[in-house]
Amino acid sequence: MTPGPPRLPRLLRDNALSVTMFGAFALFIVLQSVFGWQARNEELADYGVAADSYLHYLRTGHFAEAVFENWESEFLQMGSYVLLTAYLVQRGSAESKQPDEPDRPQDLPGAATGDSPKPSRRRGFAQVLYRNSLSLVLLGFFVLSFAGHLLGGVAEHNEQEALRGRPPISALEFLGSPDFWFQSMQNWQSEFLAVGALIVLSIVLRQHGSPESKPVTAPDAQTGE
Repeated sequence: MTPGPPRLPRLLRDNALSVTMFGAFALFIVLQSVFGWQARNEELADYGVAADSYLHYLRTGHFAEAVFENWESEFLQMGSYVLLTAYLVQRGSAESKQPDEPDRPQDLPGAATGDSPKPSRRRGFAQVLYRNSLSLVLLGFFVLSFAGHLLGGVAEHNEQEALRGRPPISALEFLGSPDFWFQSMQNWQSEFLAVGALIVLSIVLRQHGSPESKPVTAPDAQTGE
């Protein structure tokens, strides 16, 4: 009997996309923290203040604001995209359902089989939650990131004010400031621009082998993969 491939390489092969994505995330957030720490200490030096240690920097508003400001826009983008593609279409796009396409048979209540996830076999509110769980969780992460951006942002604002000898403000005051919404809007607009570009460009452009693209030989009018 021929032995199968080693378990670990198979595990990595079967999860290569998520391992690569989360590996890249870990690398880039570490690099962000290192460069942010250096930038922050250059700023402190300009004010004649002692430099932060790296571990102290990770607890500052400077780092928290930068992280959560970006997470907020990413989760808003993905949560909105998952939810909107359930109801809206773009004819010819690989990212869209077919126009007038009914729910997939597997999505209908009562279509669960013995192999289906347990929540899909339940009835009532539990199934409603599960049927919408992906968009709910992504938008939930958006809400948490929004709160993190707000708290990190007011901490960073007050750290800057302290360097200038000015009094701090509350999170509620920062929420009502143009600075907070400027930070949010500059990220939100770019996320929706990128998704909109992907939706429209996938009508006429292709990437062989990618599930985000129609087949190379598919006509432009074909909607969906």
